[in-house]
Amino acid sequence: MKLTDLETLYPKMVERRRHLHRHPELSFKEKETSAYVAGILRELGVEVREGVGGYGLIGCLRGLLPGKTVALRADMDALPIQDEKSCEYASQVPGVMHACGHDGHTAVLLAVAEYYSHRLQEIRGEIRFLFQPAEEACPGGAVGMIEQGALEGVDVIYGVHLWTPLPLGTVASAAGPLMASVDDFLIEIQGRGGHGGMPHKAVDSVVAGSSLVMQLQSVVSRSVDPLNPAVVTIGSIQGGMAQNVIADRCRLSGTARCFDEVTRQLIRERIYALVEGITQAYGAEARIDYVTGYPSVVNDAVEFQRLSRAVHKIPGLKVEVSPKIMPAEDFAYYLQRVPGCFVLVGAGNEEKGIIYPHHHPRFDIDEEAMLHAAALLISMAETYQEESSS
Repeated sequence: MKLTDLETLYPKMVERRRHLHRHPELSFKEKETSAYVAGILRELGVEVREGVGGYGLIGCLRGLLPGKTVALRADMDALPIQDEKSCEYASQVPGVMHACGHDGHTAVLLAVAEYYSHRLQEIRGEIRFLFQPAEEACPGGAVGMIEQGALEGVDVIYGVHLWTPLPLGTVASAAGPLMASVDDFLIEIQGRGGHGGMPHKAVDSVVAGSSLVMQLQSVVSRSVDPLNPAVVTIGSIQGGMAQNVIADRCRLSGTARCFDEVTRQLIRERIYALVEGITQAYGAEARIDYVTGYPSVVNDAVEFQRLSRAVHKIPGLKVEVSPKIMPAEDFAYYLQRVPGCFVLVGAGNEEKGIIYPHHHPRFDIDEEAMLHAAALLISMAETYQEESSS
């Protein structure tokens, strides 16, 4: 890898990232983003297939040397959050912003494509660029990309996530489970409304819902092995409209996260059992809408070991073993099909005020992290090809 040549592309990375940050698009609505990316890829001479899994793109460069097929992935969608930053590249779309770094991911992969577009004589095999829509919204864009051939013939896949909890200059990943599975649920409790002064004539859905919120805390604390990380969170509760009216209906919504399918099924069963038992005890009825989301991101052990060797080729970058983290990622679906590794790239910097967490209205990244991410993807691809051909 010629790091100095990659560094010359850094101003373009910043320019493209800021353009995307100004013009974010929500999941499954990335029409203009997709057209912007496709235009750049075609200017670079990259073979492009559009409309994959929605607004997804597959770019392809085939080298002049024999080798395998390496896929590199970036996500493109934004979030329904109002941008509260004061900067010249703040979102120009009310209520929508890139609050998770996907604009940076897209700019990084475009830079990698440009780097390789000038080096066809050095490329072994094929480099496939996956620009994915809708990572932020289930069922996610990865499934559609896979169904429409994104992984056909692919030998290995790599992806990065610019990660502000990590400081600039650090990358982190792990062999095996890295990010949690995610399931979401909505519980509707139907009671019988009445006068606040005559509770004995009603079935209070809010009381039943409140009891359920507390009892659901026992799912992890009393049903899941304490050495097996898991989370059940109730994020919202809605019931009632007036202080003197007993509400006939109460709605709860929440999320469940863990790292293996056995625990995932156990959590689901316990939630159903508690909902049924508690609502019946209060004389109410309940309906559950349980949405199975992304599986856990499970990195291939061999590819994680390769990560360490690839990072050592990049001056100023160090690698750490990451603990398991509870956010979810639909990169998991790619890893279920082919070996690969998903890597967190440090993008936080307290000195620059880059301190806000992902999905925060003032979220931002240290843009120098994009250079690290691009160098890492190139080094991973080249290390894989070199070691596979030896």
